[in-house]
Amino acid sequence: MHIHALTLVVPDYDQGIAFYVDKLGFELRADTDMGNGKRWVMVAPPGGQTALLLAKASGPDQEAAIGNQTGGRVGFFLMSDDFKADHARMLASGVHFEEDPRHEAYGSVAVWRDPFGNRWDLLQLA
Repeated sequence: MHIHALTLVVPDYDQGIAFYVDKLGFELRADTDMGNGKRWVMVAPPGGQTALLLAKASGPDQEAAIGNQTGGRVGFFLMSDDFKADHARMLASGVHFEEDPRHEAYGSVAVWRDPFGNRWDLLQLA
């Protein structure tokens, strides 16, 4: 077994695709019209096994969760095979890093945010 997908609540499907696919370089795995303004939108890092299901917020409770699905903690971890190159590419594409890269006993890490406020680690294990 493996985790197939995780839901990430976004304000708009196309804004999510614009960031994750166009800016970050993820693959658009699915974009299916489900009717009534809903879409099944799945994105994933190239070759990645686990995808993000981008879900457009519906109603005040879901809108309030945008960018705060993990209560302000880093909740998502993007694994890298080449930390230095991925960090430089992400910086060049305008990704906002909260800190300079750190080199810990477990590997290299830098915290970044998507445009919706979700905190991520760019991570390469030692």
